[in-house]
Amino acid sequence: MLYAKTTPEAKRRKLREILTPGAARQFPGTFTPLSAPLIQEKGFDGLYVSGAVLANELGLPDIGLTTLTEVAQRAGQIARLSDLPTIVDADTGFGEPMNVARTIHELENAGLAGCHIEDQINPKRCGHLDGKATVDTETATKRIKAAAEARRDENFLIMARTDLRAAEGLEAAIDRAKALVAAGADAIFPEAMKDLSEFEAVCQAVDVPVLANMTEFGKSELFTREQLASVGVALIIYPVTSLRSAMGAIERTLDTLVAEGTQGPAVESMMTRARLYELVDYEAYSSFDAGIFDFDVPGQFNN
Repeated sequence: MLYAKTTPEAKRRKLREILTPGAARQFPGTFTPLSAPLIQEKGFDGLYVSGAVLANELGLPDIGLTTLTEVAQRAGQIARLSDLPTIVDADTGFGEPMNVARTIHELENAGLAGCHIEDQINPKRCGHLDGKATVDTETATKRIKAAAEARRDENFLIMARTDLRAAEGLEAAIDRAKALVAAGADAIFPEAMKDLSEFEAVCQAVDVPVLANMTEFGKSELFTREQLASVGVALIIYPVTSLRSAMGAIERTLDTLVAEGTQGPAVESMMTRARLYELVDYEAYSSFDAGIFDFDVPGQFNN
C-alpha cells in the first residue's frame, strides 16, 4: 500500500547481487506506475524505465527534450510501487559533468537502483536509429567519473552505455567500453549489437556485467533469454515493449469504436475492473481506513 515494502537501499543491494555474467536477468520496460506491481507479480527480476518511452509518453521524440525533473519524477513514481530494483535511462546525464553529478543525486533521492549514461552528443538520438554521433573518449569518461564520484550510496549502479558500434564498429565500441569501466562504470550497455557473437565479444572484454537491449524493430535480433545467457549477458531490457503493446491495444479499441459505434466487441480483451482493483490494492486501503476511522464517538467530551 502506497509504497513497496523494500527500501531503495535494499533494492540497490539486490541489484548488485543478481547482476552476474550469464544470469540474463529480465527487466521489462514500463512507462506507468500501474504496471510495476504487475511486472513484479509475473516474476521478473526488475524494472526498466526508458528515456525514449518517457519522451514518447509526453508526445515527444527521443532527442533529448525531456528534463531531469521529468525523468526523475516519473521513474520515482514507478520505482516506489515495486519491491524490484528499477534502472532508469539518464540519457547523456542532462548536461556537463556537474549536471551529471546532480542527476545521480536526484535519481538516488527518487529511489532508483541505478541508471545508465551514454556517450552520444547532445541532442541525442534513439539508439537504434542511424545518424548518431558520439563524443570523444575523454568527454565520455568524464561523465562516468562524475557519476561515480557523486553517488552517496555505493550500491547505486552506474552503467555506461556506448553507441560507438553503429558509427565506428565493434572494436571501437569495445575499446570505449574498457575506458568507461576504468572510469568507474559498474556495468556496460553496448547499444545496437548485430548478433550474439558481438554480445559475447563485449562480455569477454570487460569484467563487469553487460546489458542486452532487446527492443523491437531495432538493429539487434530478438534473442531469447537462453541465447543471451549462453554468451554471458547479465541483464536484458525490453524498453518499449509495454508501451507498444498498450498503444497497439488502444488504437485497436478506438478503431472498434469508430467501426461499431461501441467498445463492446473490445471489452473481452480489456483488463477487468476486478483485476485493476487488485493491482492498485483496493482491499489494503479499505482495511487501513477501517482500522483508523472505525471508532465509537463518546457521548460526552471532557475539555
